[in-house]
Amino acid sequence: MSSATGTQARQNAVAPVGYIELLRRNRDFRRVWLGQVVSQLGDWFDTIAVYTLALRLTGSGSSISLILVARFLPSVVMGPLSGVVADRFNRRRVMIVSDLLRAVVVLGFLFVRRPEQVWMIYALTVLQLSLSSFFEPARTAAIPSLVEERELVTANALSSITWSAMLTLGAAIGGIATDAFGLRAAFVLDSLTYLVSALLVVSVRLPKRPPRAKTKLTLGKALGITDTLEGLRYVRRRRRVLAFLLVKPAWGLGGGILSLLAVFGERVFPVGGPGRVATGIGILFTARGIGTALGPMLARRVAAGTRAAMQSAIGISFIFAGVFYVAFGVSKNFALALVVLALAHMGGSTLWVFSTVLLQSSVEDEFRGRVFAAEMMLMTLAMAASNYATGVAMDSFGYSPRAVTVAIGILFTMPGVVWFLTRRWWDKEAPWGKGKGERGMEAGCEIIS
Repeated sequence: MSSATGTQARQNAVAPVGYIELLRRNRDFRRVWLGQVVSQLGDWFDTIAVYTLALRLTGSGSSISLILVARFLPSVVMGPLSGVVADRFNRRRVMIVSDLLRAVVVLGFLFVRRPEQVWMIYALTVLQLSLSSFFEPARTAAIPSLVEERELVTANALSSITWSAMLTLGAAIGGIATDAFGLRAAFVLDSLTYLVSALLVVSVRLPKRPPRAKTKLTLGKALGITDTLEGLRYVRRRRRVLAFLLVKPAWGLGGGILSLLAVFGERVFPVGGPGRVATGIGILFTARGIGTALGPMLARRVAAGTRAAMQSAIGISFIFAGVFYVAFGVSKNFALALVVLALAHMGGSTLWVFSTVLLQSSVEDEFRGRVFAAEMMLMTLAMAASNYATGVAMDSFGYSPRAVTVAIGILFTMPGVVWFLTRRWWDKEAPWGKGKGERGMEAGCEIIS
């Protein structure tokens, strides 16, 4: 075989597959993906409805910040346990149980009708997201077991695009439907989508994992403490894994923008008219969804396939997103605001997809659940702090939504700068991993570079 032919064969072996091709020939991934489609569509109906309900009952921007804190903190508290569960038990069963329980919990929002019942919104949100904190690490950790090496970027980009598409559809339709048909329809729909997701995941076949070594049962092992500490030692010994793990938590420091979108929809761009705030909120979240869908699609063509390119894209994306968040904060024209908001979220979704792929490719299966649970825990802690600070800045210190948005945009650029300044330290670790996924990623880097 000639050198040119051999090179071409190696390129074909690592070239990422197309979205349609992946869905057509991979039955199990297709079912997990379809479950994501229906459940996330319902989630965005639910999210817009919850924001609208809180604003109607309280009239305070702080209520949105508190809801977001209630959405984020469960992953912080449950993160260590959910990671252990994802690594110790059947991940398919973890996802099914989580779906079924969430289908019941979201119906509780139907009983919140008076201002003195607002506490129920926070309690139900905490319970719903506690269950989600078990579902997401299990799903993310399972993806490398469902797809081939060359399909990882495509699978994760598709998951991100799907999330964005469901945000776009759910926010756009959900805002209008909530104003037109009321809140109850959104909550019932969300419950039904969890049931559909569970039915789809039931038939997914995950490869059998190697049996865990039998050790003496101790209190620490029963509570998951021993496994959690083992996972921490694993990350501490791998600087590159630690760097990838910290990408989403750094992204979460700018998470206060989510509170601001609801406030902008109510106060700055109230396009729905008096008493119809859900429409304005829905349009802003739709722009966010469009941006998060376009980001991975474009980035996959430009940077996917080489580790070095994906790592560089992460740093660039932080700076890119920060600049356009600042532009959003100062935009006076609603159409321009929607454009720059979409551009900002293109950067955020790009760093999200690439950090996920790099983590999946550099972490062995037996640790993957704990690593992704730790990532989610740190990310949600950062987002909770950011959203709480955003609410305090507006309600306690009197800063305008525009001023707070500009500050968040400036803050968002800082992780990108730190990423490039520290890259030589954490990226000089050699060799590039030890697992099958890491060898595949390294081979791809060698061929393309």
